[in-house]
Amino acid sequence: MFDEYTSNLAKVIKVLADGGYTGEKFSNAVEALINAVVEVAKRSELNTFAVIPKRWIVERTFGWLDKCRRLWKNCERKISNTLQMVIIAFVRILLNRWK
Repeated sequence: MFDEYTSNLAKVIKVLADGGYTGEKFSNAVEALINAVVEVAKRSELNTFAVIPKRWIVERTFGWLDKCRRLWKNCERKISNTLQMVIIAFVRILLNRWK
């Protein structure tokens, strides 16, 4: 199903993921699909503010995607449609930065 997309991800070495994507099943699936290592950026367990390395990259990316109206709620029937909407959102972000 994702064969056409995995060829575009051949140069990906490491995938930064949110704390919700922990587990061997997820990391094994990513490694099998694109041969990349998964690094999880976990939140601090403390109630005090502390900057966690690389966590802001994940949060910033989710913030960019939340600005797209179509992605704030998953209302697509197929996962491939959602994937295309994410790709379109990132293309929009890149084009806005390029101008």
